[in-house]
Amino acid sequence: MKTMPTIATLALLGGGLAAGPAGAEVTRFETVAAETPALQGRSFGERGRAEKITGRATIALDPADPHNAVIADIALSPRNAEGRVEATADVVLLRPEHPNGLLLVEIPNRGRKLIGPLVEGSSTEASGRLEQADDAGRGFLLSRGYTLAWIGWQGDIAPNAGKAGAGMGIRLPVLAGITGPSREEWSFDNTKSPVEAPLTWPAADLDPGKARLTVRARPEDPRTTPPGLSFRFLDATRIEITRPAGFDGSALYELSYTARDPAVMGLGLAAIRDVATFLRHDASDRNPLAANGRSTIDRAIGFGISQSGRVLRDVLYLGLNEDEQGRMVFDGMMPHIAGSRRSFTNARFAQPGRNPGPHLDRTYPADQFPFAYATTTDALTGRRDGLFLRCRLTSTCPKLMHVDSEYELWGSRGALVTTDTRGAALEQPPEVRVYMVTGAPHFANPDARTTDDPGCALPVSPLHAGAASRALLAALESWITDGVAPPASRYPSRADGTLGAPAHLYPPIPGLPYTGLYNPAQWIEPGNPPVVRGSYPLLLPKVDPDGNTLAGIRLPLIEAPRATYTAWNPTRGVAADTLCNQKGGVLPFAATKAAAEAAHDPRPSLEERYPDAGAYAAAVKAAADRMVAERTLLPADAAEMARDAAEGRLAR
Repeated sequence: MKTMPTIATLALLGGGLAAGPAGAEVTRFETVAAETPALQGRSFGERGRAEKITGRATIALDPADPHNAVIADIALSPRNAEGRVEATADVVLLRPEHPNGLLLVEIPNRGRKLIGPLVEGSSTEASGRLEQADDAGRGFLLSRGYTLAWIGWQGDIAPNAGKAGAGMGIRLPVLAGITGPSREEWSFDNTKSPVEAPLTWPAADLDPGKARLTVRARPEDPRTTPPGLSFRFLDATRIEITRPAGFDGSALYELSYTARDPAVMGLGLAAIRDVATFLRHDASDRNPLAANGRSTIDRAIGFGISQSGRVLRDVLYLGLNEDEQGRMVFDGMMPHIAGSRRSFTNARFAQPGRNPGPHLDRTYPADQFPFAYATTTDALTGRRDGLFLRCRLTSTCPKLMHVDSEYELWGSRGALVTTDTRGAALEQPPEVRVYMVTGAPHFANPDARTTDDPGCALPVSPLHAGAASRALLAALESWITDGVAPPASRYPSRADGTLGAPAHLYPPIPGLPYTGLYNPAQWIEPGNPPVVRGSYPLLLPKVDPDGNTLAGIRLPLIEAPRATYTAWNPTRGVAADTLCNQKGGVLPFAATKAAAEAAHDPRPSLEERYPDAGAYAAAVKAAADRMVAERTLLPADAAEMARDAAEGRLAR
């Protein structure tokens, strides 16, 4: 049963509404709800039961402070009475009774908490709810003593602190009366006509003659206005499209129009900085994590998954790991499944939800140079830059673990993390480790099984990165707390020969539809519409004779395989000649040697590899034990995998 907040609890947490001096990073923290104990009183070992706080944090930035100058349009923003620019972010905190002093800030992904499905094995719904005992999943994070925080940052998600099941957002200032070019792109996955489509920003003029709608079958095709294509504004935030003949459901529709009233979206990135540093350093009773005149936090890790991993790279690149007092915000960072991309956030009429994929959104500015942490020269523009350039100047570079699924090499230009823009091997800064979870799709559910998808050529891969993520997070904690060096980087590289040209990567395996498809890395010149001005060489992972990738963190599912696990999966039917977005594939081994020979399959059969169930279980245990020795798997996870293999539950 959910524990309701009480007056006494709110008083203990700082009275529900606390204001501070205008110069502070957070000027006001409002406690909307508090649950003590939370999660139905579940205990997390020696760390005790949990406390959950839901609130809102108001930040107030000085536009004249050089630390804030990087935020687009801050100089044009409305000011409060003290001449500062305000924004109010949703905040959720979860901590055990006996915390270890480490603050783990997960940047929400489109308003969602995703660390639960990744690390705890819980569902997305449970992770967002955090009410029932099982919503904490394994309890890994709280049992280690971490204080967890989520900070709303995305300005096109309405703030919803305290509303059950709602996403986390931020209230931002709006530049009323400002107009400028904006662009929308849609693919509807159907042929309905007419079809309604939303606009990110309101249109300044509802005359269709002052906007342009085009259609094309593929991103590479020219934009066209064929007979039968038309649209009308339903209001300032919606249009209705009448669709022409000759295009299937994957066609790309693009509207270029004049928008109005942009929000200052870059303030969301500053909110991550300012709320995190407030929780870490503020010793007053305004801070719900302070006690006895001091903060209970002495270390902090920034964590982001997919979109929010890209946002974390933005925070780093823009110099926002330094707060207004010159202090480091995050000692450690773990951008997860970001590839070489960042986000389209710190710009006028920004669209942070855009995700340049194999088919949709390819030309949005979310994956442009610089790609790597080291400072390099862009071969196409001559520009010199790197994600560590600003933090190096201020001595605020974190210890950083960049963790990708293998899909990011195919769909998110991942090779540009370890190569320069000419394709040469790139040495990482000493504070950086890069890891890839071999064979993993972008993001699998923790209970995923191999399934068929009618839109994909291969069965969809279920490989989940949770076990590797837990081990790496524990290693990052040791790195920032005790100075214990983490495992060496495990990522495809030109230096060790595990990256190669897209052609001829795979042996001739029957039924494996490899044609060298990948999401290209392009130099996009901004405009309305944007223009592709060049392409960067993109290398892909080399594979072993089974078709499984050589490099990376090879979980026992790969080290003791029963199938080829690809991180790519071609489409079937619509959107031909591209990849199923964010999905991997599975091609099982033949059961017997005779079946393999009949199919001309060069991969040894299951009976040749594992003469009996005991042989398979032994292979899994040996692989898991090796990973424990390498610190890429925790002993508890290794024991669980060995047990599952012995009981016939590991292979999926």
